[in-house]
Amino acid sequence: MIFIRSLVFLLLQLIITPIYALIAIFTFPFHPLTRYRIISGWAHIMLRLLRVLCGIRMEVRGRENIPERPCIVMCKHQSAWETIALQEVFPPQVWVLKRELLWLPFFGWGLAMTSPIAIKRSDGKGAVKQLLAQGKARLEQGFCVVIFPEGTRIPYGQRGKYKVGGALLGLHTGAPVVPVAHNAGRLWGRQAFLKQPGVITMSIGAPIATAGLKAEELSRRVEDWIENEVARLP
Repeated sequence: MIFIRSLVFLLLQLIITPIYALIAIFTFPFHPLTRYRIISGWAHIMLRLLRVLCGIRMEVRGRENIPERPCIVMCKHQSAWETIALQEVFPPQVWVLKRELLWLPFFGWGLAMTSPIAIKRSDGKGAVKQLLAQGKARLEQGFCVVIFPEGTRIPYGQRGKYKVGGALLGLHTGAPVVPVAHNAGRLWGRQAFLKQPGVITMSIGAPIATAGLKAEELSRRVEDWIENEVARLP
């Protein structure tokens, strides 16, 4: 039954995504925030399909920690789930991602219309410079900036190497940094087809003020909170 439910979800995803990609392309003349609000409808549909078809529900802890002003969201990366769920939990947002994702048919085209910060990972200092410049611009536009500090999806129960890019952006802009932990990999694993029914818990930490901190210290605080919180989740 789990196989059939997962298959039906995938088929519907393959049908709906190209439709939304076309909608996204036609939003080009609109303001970036307007484009985002239209395009993020795709994520809301996916979450409802996950709940109805796959039995995956969401519990959110710490909503009161979401700042009223644009912030930097630093989130654990275990699954495709969090890239969808963050759009329902947090205000309008842009993601820091590898530019190759924009080349994917349909999905990448729609993604390009959400004003992402698409970096070339191998560029090193150039990628950091781009992150700081575009990240500041997106925050000024009213977007939150979502960063997965481990850089890639990490299997459930494991810890990746946390990079300091998000911390540097926080120090550069003065925007609050909000750590986010979850246990999505328990039900929808890294690159997994099968989606197990159950409740995924997302926990949002208190914003971390960046004043007076160095990048390494800020990054370490984010990492410690996320990993300790993941260990406490069901």
